[in-house]
Amino acid sequence: MTVTTKTWKEDLASLVDDTGINHYYTNGGGGGDDDAIEMNKARIDEFVIVGDESVAVEEPFKDQVKEFLKASGEMVLELGKGCRDIVQQSFGDEVKFVVKKCEDNWDKVSGKLSFMNDYLPEDRDPAQAWPIVFFVFFIALSVLLVNTEPRIPKIPPKEVYLHPPSASRVQLPDGRHLAYQEQGVPADRARFSLIAPHSFLSSRLTGIPGVKDSLLEEFGVRLVTYDLPGFGESDPHPGRSLNSSALDILDLADAVSMKDKFWVVGFSGGAMHAWAALRYIPDRLAGAAMFAPVVNPYDSSMSKEERYKTWERWTSRRKLMYFLARRFPSFLSYFYRRSFLSGKHGQLDKWLSLSLGVKDRTLLEQSRFEEFWQRDVEESVRQGNPKPFREEAVLQVSNWGFSLADIQYQKKLQGKGILPWLKSIYGKAETEWTGFLNPIHIWQGMDDQVVSPSTTEFVHRLLPGATIHKLPIEGHFSFFYFCDECHRQIFSTLFGTPQGPIIIPEPEQPSTEENLDHNSTQTNLEEESHALEFKCLIAANFGRYVWAIPEYNSQ
Repeated sequence: MTVTTKTWKEDLASLVDDTGINHYYTNGGGGGDDDAIEMNKARIDEFVIVGDESVAVEEPFKDQVKEFLKASGEMVLELGKGCRDIVQQSFGDEVKFVVKKCEDNWDKVSGKLSFMNDYLPEDRDPAQAWPIVFFVFFIALSVLLVNTEPRIPKIPPKEVYLHPPSASRVQLPDGRHLAYQEQGVPADRARFSLIAPHSFLSSRLTGIPGVKDSLLEEFGVRLVTYDLPGFGESDPHPGRSLNSSALDILDLADAVSMKDKFWVVGFSGGAMHAWAALRYIPDRLAGAAMFAPVVNPYDSSMSKEERYKTWERWTSRRKLMYFLARRFPSFLSYFYRRSFLSGKHGQLDKWLSLSLGVKDRTLLEQSRFEEFWQRDVEESVRQGNPKPFREEAVLQVSNWGFSLADIQYQKKLQGKGILPWLKSIYGKAETEWTGFLNPIHIWQGMDDQVVSPSTTEFVHRLLPGATIHKLPIEGHFSFFYFCDECHRQIFSTLFGTPQGPIIIPEPEQPSTEENLDHNSTQTNLEEESHALEFKCLIAANFGRYVWAIPEYNSQ
């Protein structure tokens, strides 16, 4: 009897030929058992005999990736089915209603557009063809739009130029130097004197932008502007506050010989220092002119609605800057070094995160504004130090040390005797306004996107004595910058009819007759003096002659 020994491949093939395991390798097609057997044999051939052991050939990496993606897709599909089941169980009726509605609408739309299927090849399924057509159309349209846009060459930003020092400087009592600039009539001929602290990212060069010297001469105005501590050519202040800012204004006025009262001018952020002057040195001020003045957005006197109106027109980035200034001021240096301290010029609205109205946008596009703005920024960042800018931002959102209500407030009249005392108890006590009672004028553009008009309403609520000038179509910059008519209107409101500078009388000259008499007397005196000198000369010579004769000497 012959025993036939089968190899392990034959044994494995005999097992695979059984129908019990064919379903593992069938693909569901109509090939039947023959296809399955061929696939199984192909799988068997993947094994290689090495010695007495069988080693499986490693599957290529590409096939592994395919299998992984396939398995991942099946898992995601099953997950989607599970989520669908959960949604159907939770919101069954609602989902069915929405799906039914969408299907009905889709059937109507597809029915109306079914005529377009005639343009497709007969062997193409519309459900698969149209998405591909629309996708290719979208890609082609995008490419056309990108390629047809006019290619404008990118102009590199202009470098910040450091100009030679040009400011006049005064030494303050604490040893610091303050840089300033004068404009208008001289000190001895000025009818009205103005001091203007500048706003954020500005300098002494701002003043009243574009104001003409002829207008200052016509009204007899002397305008003095200065660099805040750490800005421009002014020395930094180690313990800077709004109180010290008011004292700087006072010391500057004394140093430049402003002996009488003067006006303070505050535009935008510069108004913060003007408010401080009204609070701390009211006796030296003749009045205040404010233009879109800022207030502390965290002022405790501000209602919730007023605070919301103050913030509502601001950009998100500007709100972030105020939040950082209040909570994390050290982070501001990072943003400043990436913008106006980067050594390159940029756009004002982007640097300061401002939204602008129509007239402001038109103004910023003018070449004279751009030239003025760039020169002002170059002077402002002269020292290249972010600290003074950070201090300025922190000052606005910190505790000012006073409220605007402290500038003007009502005070009860204190009478002497029993009758006034009884009146104050049982009746309404008489009051009077005290504090700074000189004129306060505020100009506010109603299209101002930087300082909301509601801010002026808040100021007027605390300072009812202030005069508000609402400007219907003006923005933040448009009324104050480069507007000759506006500047004339401002001066007329503040100073009335122009009277020109003060005329200094010249010394009186003597009349013609007095001059003749004076000249005649002078001539006579000179003649008498010459005659006397001649007589003295003759007498001296005669004496020498007499003493020279021997006979006369012997006698």
